[in-house]
Amino acid sequence: MKRRGKSSSNIHESFSDVALLMLATFVFLLVTVLISSRLAEENEIPRLKKQIEVLQEQLKLAQEDKDRILQHMQKVLTADMEDQVETILESARVGRKDFDLFVQGLEKIPGKTIHLVVDATGSMHGVSTFLVPILRLVIIRSGKELSAITWFSNRTAQTYIGTMAEMFDNLMSGAPFVGDTENIGRAFRAAARDAPPPGAYMLVGDEPSDDTIFYSNIPSPVFTMPLGRSDPGTLREYEVLSQKTGGLTLNLDFK
Repeated sequence: MKRRGKSSSNIHESFSDVALLMLATFVFLLVTVLISSRLAEENEIPRLKKQIEVLQEQLKLAQEDKDRILQHMQKVLTADMEDQVETILESARVGRKDFDLFVQGLEKIPGKTIHLVVDATGSMHGVSTFLVPILRLVIIRSGKELSAITWFSNRTAQTYIGTMAEMFDNLMSGAPFVGDTENIGRAFRAAARDAPPPGAYMLVGDEPSDDTIFYSNIPSPVFTMPLGRSDPGTLREYEVLSQKTGGLTLNLDFK
């Protein structure tokens, strides 16, 4: 019996020793892994930081290149337009002095962006051929960025955003220039819904609205450009719209 007790005790001691050895081995391996990971992190972090710095520098250079290209393109477009000013004004039968006075009014437009709101009913069909060159010239002379264009006709309104060229192309291809319903109120609701508030809106049209214009719901000043100055109703409505929204009426005579 004594031998059996001693043998049992030795077995328990052996298992205990094995367990302690396994625990010690596990702790050793864990410490080794942690130390290795720590060393790897210490070596990896500087390398990653260096890569991030290189990428940030490349991104900065790329952005600078992009800005230079855009500035150059804008200068080219502006120079090209300036060369064509006389031709455009002559085709629209607009006097140079009248246009220069109109440009002075553009300096009062607040903010950095303009959202054009254009009458696309049948009464504007006659001016549609030279309207885009004139409006493009107006935007360039204003020193502002064209942020959106909304046309309206026959209870319909459509808003375009994109580059200046894309928006004017869409205006000429998408605007109907037919119909006789002047839904200016609907146009401003669509403009406010479908594009961010600009520095100012510019309304271009030749007849008064056939629907209600809610002045307080227009988020930016409206600068109006009435083409029908011989129509007292149009002139009066456009002046009220600009006054109620903090804008101004700008007149440009098409002879």
